[in-house]
Order: sequence, then C-alpha cells, then structure tokens
Amino acid sequence: MNDFATFIEFINHWAWIGWLVLIAAFLVIEMLSLDFAFLMLSAGAAVGLIADLAGVPVWLQVIIAAIAAVGFILFLRPPLLRRLHRGEDPTKSNVDALIDLRGIVLQEVTQLSGQVKLSNGDTWTARSTASVAIPQGAPVAVISINGATAVVRPIND
Repeated sequence: MNDFATFIEFINHWAWIGWLVLIAAFLVIEMLSLDFAFLMLSAGAAVGLIADLAGVPVWLQVIIAAIAAVGFILFLRPPLLRRLHRGEDPTKSNVDALIDLRGIVLQEVTQLSGQVKLSNGDTWTARSTASVAIPQGAPVAVISINGATAVVRPIND
C-alpha cells in the first residue's frame, strides 16, 4: 500500500511535466497536420496544466483537460476553420477546372485512344468510357483526367 501512495504522490508532484510534454507533442503534430484538431488538444492540455498549478488532483485535471479539449474542438475549431478558409479563391484550378469542360473530337475517340480540343483551347489525348466510338466533330464533356489523358463522354445538346 505504501508503494501505491508513493506512486500517486510522485504523479501529483510531477504532473506538470506530463502536461508540458503533451502540449509540446500536440503542437508538433499540429504543425504537421495544420488541421486545428491538435491545437485544440494542446489547449486542453494547457487547461490541465493550469488546473495542476492550481493544486487540483490529477484525476480531476484529466477530466477538466478532456472537457476543455472537447469544448475547444466543438466550439472554437469550426469558426477558426471558417475564418481560415474565408479568403480562399473558390475558382477551380488545374485538373479540377477541366472536369465537365466541353470540347470537340478531333480524332475519333475510343476506349483506347483519340484526341479532343477542349473549350479552353487545349488539345488532349482522350479516351471514352462509352463502348461505341465517338466520331470526329462530336461534342464531348470531360469526366476525369487520367495522367495526360482526358476521359470523355459524348454529349447531346
């Protein structure tokens, strides 16, 4: 029994170091993920550290830190994420901008080969998902981009 009491006293005495280690670890993980989740966990651990410095028992420190972390994740993280993404340009770019773009078949498009000129002026090698070849001059729309090949489907306007 004496060993257990000594162990509990040791934990109570050095818990602040555990909180500092958790704060540092969560901050490092946050720097790698940039998702604000580990930042909120770090803030919860900081609340646990404050509880330790106030003399609260370790079991209660853990509960307080957990409640604080959950509260931060539920109530602080969403507005922070909205504020972070507020200034982003909603315009699609790169490959995303090509999806659903229309074009004209330059060389017959089959499941293996073909060529299309898209409405943005780009000429792409293409293949179709349709079992029937798409003839030259037919209108198409881009379904996806696979490497340097546009996967297209015929459209009927």
